[in-house]
Amino acid sequence: MKKLVGSLKEAIKLCGLEDGMTVSFHHHLRNGDYVLNMVMDTIAELGYKEIKVAASAVFPVHEPLINHIKQGVVTQIDTNYMSGPVGEAISRGLMSNPVVFRTHGGRPRAIETGELPIDVAFIAAPSSDCYGNINGVDGPSACGSLGYAFPDAMHAEKVVVITDNLVNYPLTPISIDQTRVDYVVVVDSIGDPKGIVSGSTRITRDPVGLTIARYAAEVIEHSGLLNDGFSFQTGAGGASLAAAYYLKKFMKEKGITGSFGLGGITGYFVELLEEGLFKTLLDVQCFDLDAVRSIKANPNHQEISASFYANPESKGCAVDKLDIVILGATEIDTSFNVNVHTDSNGIIMGGSGGHSDTAAGSKLALIVAPLIRARLPVLVDRVLTITTPGDTVDVLVTERGISVNPKNEGLRERLTEAGLPVVDIHELKKKAEALTGKPNPIKTGGKVVAHVEYRDGRIIDTIKNTE
Repeated sequence: MKKLVGSLKEAIKLCGLEDGMTVSFHHHLRNGDYVLNMVMDTIAELGYKEIKVAASAVFPVHEPLINHIKQGVVTQIDTNYMSGPVGEAISRGLMSNPVVFRTHGGRPRAIETGELPIDVAFIAAPSSDCYGNINGVDGPSACGSLGYAFPDAMHAEKVVVITDNLVNYPLTPISIDQTRVDYVVVVDSIGDPKGIVSGSTRITRDPVGLTIARYAAEVIEHSGLLNDGFSFQTGAGGASLAAAYYLKKFMKEKGITGSFGLGGITGYFVELLEEGLFKTLLDVQCFDLDAVRSIKANPNHQEISASFYANPESKGCAVDKLDIVILGATEIDTSFNVNVHTDSNGIIMGGSGGHSDTAAGSKLALIVAPLIRARLPVLVDRVLTITTPGDTVDVLVTERGISVNPKNEGLRERLTEAGLPVVDIHELKKKAEALTGKPNPIKTGGKVVAHVEYRDGRIIDTIKNTE
C-alpha cells in the first residue's frame, strides 16, 4: 500500500472530503503551527464549503480562519482554547453557528463516543516515515509530546500525516503508528518550534506575583498533601512557576520526593525530574524546548494521550490520581466559579484546556491570581463565563489574602492554625472594591457566540457577543 502522496491537494481528494465535513488538527506547535492554515487554504482553493474545524486549540497564528469564515468555507469551530484575532472576531459575532468549547478531557471523550465524529484528521508530524509512523521528538520542527493528536488518529475516518522530516522506514521511536494513517504528505515546514513556548515560562520577579506564589506554596505545605509520593500539576505562568520554586525548597528541606508531575510540561518541571524531586513526568504537551529535549532523552519523561490525561469516561485518567494543581483565573466569583474563557470585556481569549479537568480530579485545586488586574477586581459577584465550576475549586490565593471554599472546612482550619492570612471570600471582594470601586457591568448582545461544554458533555454556560 502506497501512502506517500505528492501534494496536500491530492491527499484531500483521496480522502473524499465533501462540503459539510469535519476536519481536525492538534495544537502541539501552538503559535508556531503552519499546518492548520496550510490545510484550510488548500480546502478553500479546492472550493469546499461549510467545513467544521475541530482543532484542539486556535492561536493568533490562525488568523486566516477569519477570512475562511467570511467566505463560508468554515461554518463551525469545535475547540478547547482560542486566543488572538479569531477569538476577538467570534466575540463580535462573526460566525452564525456558536463555537463549541470543550475541555482537554472532554474532547477525547466526545471523539471516542462518536459525539464529535471526525471525517479527516490532519496531523502535523515533526518526524514520519513513508508508512505514517510518527513522533514529535525528532526533526527541525520537534514539539515533543503528541498527546492531543491520539484520539484524532484513533477515531477519524481518514488520517493524513503532514511532515517536514521524512525518514527511512521504520521510524524510531513511534508515537502514533502506521495502522491509523491513510496518507503521508511532505511539505517544506510544518511550523516554527519557537512558537510552542507557552506563558512566560520564567519565574516572575513581580513582588505581587512572588507574594501570591509564596502563599500558594505555604497552602500546599500545610494542606496535609505534601508527602512522599504526592503528584502535582502547575501552569506555565510566572506566578505558578514561582510557586513551584518555593515548593521545591519545601521538598528539599523536608526530604520529600513526588511521584509524578502532570500535564503541559515546562523546563522547570524537567529540572525537578532531573534533580530527583519527582520520579516521572506524564506529558500531554510540551510547553517549551527544554521539555522537548527531555521527553526525547529521558525514559522517565513519558508521553501520554489526551484521553489518558483527562477523559472522564475512559477506564482511568491521570487527573483522578492528581493530588495538587495550581491554576490561574481571569475572574473568580464568590461561589468560586472560575473564568479563563473571556477577558474583563467579554472577549474570548482562552478556554478551559485542562483547567476544569484537573480541578475536578485533584484533591486540592488552588487558583492563583492578583486581587486586582488592570485596575479591575479579579474577584466578582458572578464571573462572565463559567469555565470551572466552584464546587471543584478549593482555595483562592491572592496577594491580599487566601479564601478557602466552605466545602473544605478542614483546610481552612489548617491554614488558619498555620498563621496564613485566611479571609472570607466576600470580605476579600470588599477589599478589592475598596481599592478599585465597583466596576460597571459588561454589556453583551443577544447573540450566543459560543457554548461552554463541561468535561462530561453538559453545557454549563454560553458566551454572548460583545457590543
